[in-house]
Amino acid sequence: MVVKILIIDDHPGMIEGYKAMLNLNKEKHAIEITEAYNCEEAYAIISNKNNSSFFDLILLDYSIPPFPAQKLFNGEDLGVLIRKHMPDTKIIMITAHFDTIRLYNVVKKIQPNGLLVKSDYKPPHLIEAFEKVLDGEIYYTPLVTEKIKQPLFSKGLLDSLDRDIIVLLAEGFQIKSIASKMNVSEDTVKKRKSKIKDLLDIEKGGDEDILKVCRSLGLL
Repeated sequence: MVVKILIIDDHPGMIEGYKAMLNLNKEKHAIEITEAYNCEEAYAIISNKNNSSFFDLILLDYSIPPFPAQKLFNGEDLGVLIRKHMPDTKIIMITAHFDTIRLYNVVKKIQPNGLLVKSDYKPPHLIEAFEKVLDGEIYYTPLVTEKIKQPLFSKGLLDSLDRDIIVLLAEGFQIKSIASKMNVSEDTVKKRKSKIKDLLDIEKGGDEDILKVCRSLGLL
């Protein structure tokens, strides 16, 4: 069996490492690799209708050079695009981020077949994930499974919009920029920030207080 894989990663050395590991799969599947090194290259491949059923699997890094013209800023955005254009293609995302919000967002928005935190797995685990995902199973590293059980998320108290606002605040964006980036009004962002403060029991304070509490809870 030939497994056709798109690897999206901006480090050529990492791609070569992934190739070497995947070729060690126990089932002796032949591996056919296509590479993309940034969001723009990935967009061209993913949005090409001729590729809609071409790939069996996409190996996707979270931190990828952006393509602002298409509002693609990271692997999470690419994952949403993949689900739109290639709904049957399996996705394994690999990320250096281990904060709860980003991991939960990836799970909710993309529902990846595999999600591996770089600090939480060793090279053989990639082969294990590859084989299990091809067999129709879900493979998350232990840290992912632990983080996505956070009560504020599992109980639906912080929804997708709230989580995205917190992430953008952590990246230094202000209300006007957040509103533009998320295609909502500035008033919406202000109301959501007030809601977030209420949920986090912050009576007074600004963005830094929100971030401080989120970090203390392990959300960031």
